[in-house]
Amino acid sequence: MKISILASGSKGNCTYIETNSTKTLIDVGMSNLYIEKKLISLGINPNDINNVFITHPHVDHIAGLKVFIKKHNPTVYLTEKMYQELKSNIRKYVIIEDKIIIDDLIIDYFKTSHDAIDSVGYIFKNNDKEFVYVTDTGYISSKNLKKITNKDFYAFESNHDVNLLMNNPHYPYQIKQRILGDKGHLSNNQCREYLKKIIGDRTKYVILAHLSEQNNDKELALNNLKDIKNIKIMIAMQNENTELIEI
Repeated sequence: MKISILASGSKGNCTYIETNSTKTLIDVGMSNLYIEKKLISLGINPNDINNVFITHPHVDHIAGLKVFIKKHNPTVYLTEKMYQELKSNIRKYVIIEDKIIIDDLIIDYFKTSHDAIDSVGYIFKNNDKEFVYVTDTGYISSKNLKKITNKDFYAFESNHDVNLLMNNPHYPYQIKQRILGDKGHLSNNQCREYLKKIIGDRTKYVILAHLSEQNNDKELALNNLKDIKNIKIMIAMQNENTELIEI
């Protein structure tokens, strides 16, 4: 399984996953042109994308969806509540109710806590390797922590530094409370505490995702995890894709 974060942040999110038999996107939150360019730069034909999995229907996760699926015709996977919100933009779709098997890829999902119509995280499994994608959540339940423990690769939200957020004069108090709340986003500190609970001897990679451009800093986010050893920790950027990482 190969993975690249094509974009991550408040302006748009998209992740690419490849197996021998499938080519998949998580979210289409950037423009179709941006996603096409990033895929092509990795040697991938956008027409070969088979599947799109949606985490939730906020604009930074679905902004390019309508154009992308019109042009490339993948199957969209989403929950019933998401479908009711997005159905005017979708052609082929599958409602997620349980684990899904697509050729050599097994996909499981878990509920996240965010102020959206519905929101989920995903676990992608191929040849006994597992990739967990979780952003846009105010907390993770004990049940779901157990479900995502000791996987090979995590894309994990590290949205904000609490001090930077609270001292940001451009953010109203209500917005700060939303971000900090149970239906908001994970802070750097929350990210660290959760990762320390779930990473195990299988874990090789962590990509810190959905960093706020105004309320975080990549060095702050990385330094916050300096006590986590023997794992490659990277930052997903808003307008730059990561390398294509194989697990």
